[in-house]
Amino acid sequence: MLTTTKKLTMATRTQFELTPLEKQNRRFSEQFKREKVKLIDQGKVKVSEICRMYDVSRTSIYQWIDKYGSGPKIEKLIVEKYSETKALLEMQKRLAELERLLGQKQIEVEFYKKMIDIAEDHYDINIKKNYSTQQSDTSGRKEK
Repeated sequence: MLTTTKKLTMATRTQFELTPLEKQNRRFSEQFKREKVKLIDQGKVKVSEICRMYDVSRTSIYQWIDKYGSGPKIEKLIVEKYSETKALLEMQKRLAELERLLGQKQIEVEFYKKMIDIAEDHYDINIKKNYSTQQSDTSGRKEK
């Protein structure tokens, strides 16, 4: 009886390297991401190990952690100069004041329109037509 032996060799990482295009088109399932984030949360695996094992960027792993992690969500702090903050608040106050004034003026315009309509009906004259006549270009002064 003749026996043959085959030499088995382990695959190396270089045999499974992906081209940049393959790497870009690769998608990980939501379940896969959740499992890896769970392992990281439990402290069984480090982010750097996941990066090495699956050839994934640290940024991607941290995005998975933000999305699927059970840890507290961290609020982002925006740092800006005090003067910028103060200027922004002043502009917001000014905008609110202008909007309030515009609203008041709009109410006045509506009131005047209604008063003109009532006066036209009461005195039986066309005020709008007479009011809309073109004014002279001079301020009323006579030239010498």
